[in-house]
Amino acid sequence: MSTANTASTATPEPTRDGRGKFIPLLALGTFALGVDAYVMAGLLPHVSEDLHISTSSAGQMVTVFTLCYALGGPVFATLLAKRSAKVVLGVALVVFTVGNALTALAPTLAILLIARAVAGVGAGVYSPIAAATAAGLTTPERRGRALVTVMGGLSIGTVIGVPAGMLLASHVGWRGTLWLITALGLVALIGIVRLPKIEVSPPPPLGQRVRALASGRIAGIVCVSLLGGIASLGLYTYLAEFLVDAAHTDQAVWAMWAWGAGGILGSLLIGPIVDRTRRPFAAVSCVLLLIVASQFVLPTAAHAAAAWAVVPLVVWGAAGWAVQVPQQHQLIAAQPQQAAVAVSLNSSAVYLGSGIGSALGGVVLGLGAAPAALPYYTGALTVVALVLHLTVVRAAVRRGEQATATTP
Repeated sequence: MSTANTASTATPEPTRDGRGKFIPLLALGTFALGVDAYVMAGLLPHVSEDLHISTSSAGQMVTVFTLCYALGGPVFATLLAKRSAKVVLGVALVVFTVGNALTALAPTLAILLIARAVAGVGAGVYSPIAAATAAGLTTPERRGRALVTVMGGLSIGTVIGVPAGMLLASHVGWRGTLWLITALGLVALIGIVRLPKIEVSPPPPLGQRVRALASGRIAGIVCVSLLGGIASLGLYTYLAEFLVDAAHTDQAVWAMWAWGAGGILGSLLIGPIVDRTRRPFAAVSCVLLLIVASQFVLPTAAHAAAAWAVVPLVVWGAAGWAVQVPQQHQLIAAQPQQAAVAVSLNSSAVYLGSGIGSALGGVVLGLGAAPAALPYYTGALTVVALVLHLTVVRAAVRRGEQATATTP
């Protein structure tokens, strides 16, 4: 499951003809981000063997990356708020590229974690500003396509780039894969130099996001997203270890492909479904049920035969990627006057949850839990999210509907 911080609206400009050609350059950067954010989950066995550390310890590099993405990105973006978008994007890509180069060179776990933190900060700054810049480079009627292109780079990087990176690692090692991501960052940085000058408003600062939690409905929805992030990356980070224990195979690329294919399917279908039904609350309920079912079925399917695990992996990928669209619909309906703040808060919660999930997964495995049992833990956490959604969020929705009905 992947999501990105929602960008603020770009400052409109009178003419944008010909500027659309720069949008693919922005997408190249988000593609590198998508690969970098998730490929490390598939490389954990290689990293742990090379550095002579446990897999759970190696998994903490996913934790620090996502935590710095969620928390460090907005902080540093705010500090750079007075700079032009071109400067902010350039600085972000320099930080991101340096972080990945340090990762590829890291001789110890400590240096590896520092390197992943640096890369996470760069990614957290780049993503929302790239989306805002893409919106400002085109006309309003083509803005949706521009955003889809840039944020699609993130999805493609996750769905296609991650398995490809794992295949590359089998030939050149995990460090070779990181050098490839470093090269992608450099190419994107060269492209950013050609960007025209455009001003964008910075993403909402952390303080503004936290104040939005005063709304009980917002807090409930965001907590569901937080738990979903914990459950999703808590399992995905250690998917390779799970397959070794449950399916007795050390080949995890096919599982990543299955999960990614499901992600594409879910991303394509959920928007039209929500638009047609106009019932985002029911959509979230159904999607969470699918996640619970797929994670509880996954161990049994993998034990029976590795091939049987494909179905729950596809369902999990589809549901995991789909859940945030109806969540965002609910947030906008709950806080229409501060939609950007509410959705940005939700994005931070997803990435914060991802960091917590990879950390907790490592703790659970470090305490002696079998990797094959990990889906039961994450499935149970998703049940908690579902219960919270059906109780706290439902009650808040009903109160909002009653308030609207009584308003003259």
